[in-house]
Amino acid sequence: MYTNIRTSVKNNRLQILLILVFLIATITFTHALFSSKTVRVGLDNVAVRNGPSLSYSQMGTLNSGKRVTVLKKKNGWLRVRYNDQKLGWIPSWLTNRKFGFKQATKLSEATIVLDPGHGGNDSGALGINQKNEEKTYTLKTAKVVKKSLEDQGARVFLTRSTDTYVGLAARANLSNEKKADAFISFHYDSAPENDSGSGDTTYYYHKETSLKLAEMVNTQLKTKISLNNRGVQFGDFEVTRDNTQPALLIEGGYINTAKDFKQIRTETYRKQVASAVTSGLTNFFSEK
Repeated sequence: MYTNIRTSVKNNRLQILLILVFLIATITFTHALFSSKTVRVGLDNVAVRNGPSLSYSQMGTLNSGKRVTVLKKKNGWLRVRYNDQKLGWIPSWLTNRKFGFKQATKLSEATIVLDPGHGGNDSGALGINQKNEEKTYTLKTAKVVKKSLEDQGARVFLTRSTDTYVGLAARANLSNEKKADAFISFHYDSAPENDSGSGDTTYYYHKETSLKLAEMVNTQLKTKISLNNRGVQFGDFEVTRDNTQPALLIEGGYINTAKDFKQIRTETYRKQVASAVTSGLTNFFSEK
């Protein structure tokens, strides 16, 4: 009898192997199906990527409230299944979190994170005279704005206070960690050719959390600064995209346009920006 069994197994090795592979795959899939957990996406337009970092290409987007199944975790990213059979990676920090509800009702109660763009070996844009680097003027502007806000009682953090390099992820993370009531990133624009661009622009990413803030600050910039105001626009910047708090980015004029830089370089201009930001935030927090 045992001889017959061995002979049968030997003659049917391929079929038996295929059955075993099928059984293992079925058990593995079933275990993953029932042991995996689901999470909710916390924001609109969360990018689904081919791999677990921002360097991978985008293959789609998910909106706030979408429930997805977690299959794997790696480096703070989640491999998820969504829309039945689609697979991709999303940031874990943009799931199962509450976004967009400001807590402070006045500026004196608020926590503000100010982000002077660039720094260190990242000079940012260059002026007509290339000794004039964007990183220098973003820091000068942020420091004046910081003092203005602190004079009103706000608690203010800078993502950098010296000429040092800070990664983009760290800037957004500081805002998230501090549960900032507002995050404002300062930059200066440049055009492909000198003197071919002009004006300041206010950018937001998450409509639900940040559009109103951007509108209120931009209204004040338009009133207090004599540059051509280019309005409020959607912008896909990491420091605002990965920010769970109300966040905006200001491009405060063109550093390589002579008439814009004539203002950008002055203390008067920086005080005007500070006044505009302070008034905009005051209105934002006081609005019911």
